[in-house]
Amino acid sequence: MRDAQFLTAFVRRARQKPQGRHDRSHSHHPHAHHRHHGEGHGHHQRHAGAGGDWFSGPAGERGEGGGFGGGFGDDGRGWTRSRKVSTDDLQLMLLGLLEKNPSHGYELIKALGALSNGFYTPSPGMVYPALTYLEELGYATVEQEGAKKRYHLAEPGRAHLDGNRERLALMFNKLKHVARKMDWMRQAWSGEPRSVGPEGEDTATGWLPEFVAARQALKRALLDRTDASPAEQRRIAAILARATEDINGQACS
Repeated sequence: MRDAQFLTAFVRRARQKPQGRHDRSHSHHPHAHHRHHGEGHGHHQRHAGAGGDWFSGPAGERGEGGGFGGGFGDDGRGWTRSRKVSTDDLQLMLLGLLEKNPSHGYELIKALGALSNGFYTPSPGMVYPALTYLEELGYATVEQEGAKKRYHLAEPGRAHLDGNRERLALMFNKLKHVARKMDWMRQAWSGEPRSVGPEGEDTATGWLPEFVAARQALKRALLDRTDASPAEQRRIAAILARATEDINGQACS
């Protein structure tokens, strides 16, 4: 029963459209948004960092990965921040997509939606002003095709990407992770047997059941030790540091 309640809450929250001030602030006309972009890049950073964001976490924790809510076995509340992505992060992802393929704005919107399995699909009111700003910075160029614009990555944009490769990879991996997690949970909700590959992996996500179970067990173990003493916290931190080093070591083929 508890699992069923969790899955119901998970699906409901994953489908909710956040109604916070951040989303409403971007629902105005794209041209009005563009006027904000014209005020300079400092505005973007102040706006993005006001309350943290999904990729970067709470204000003051940028780059630590604290913003991504919802590990395996959680209560789903982290998903309420799902579509809160800073302007800087969106611009960087757009440049990353343009590096792969010159694209129209609507194609970039579809690409982000496909990468996250529909979990994060930015609105035109977010994407087109961001593209205009990238063009103003010289990071992107525009090829006019009738009434449409095809955007290309410019050399200054490539240099910006080169300086932010690790950050971009983390953001794209988070989108791919959330897409696979949604597939895993939908399958669990359906109650149908999973389709498995030759190594026992779920064919939809590529995840092994023991991989998912291990993540769930770790999360529960840490929650059980919320009130741990400082000495116990240090012991746990050392264990996690060793595990992190092992995980980041030589990968299996």
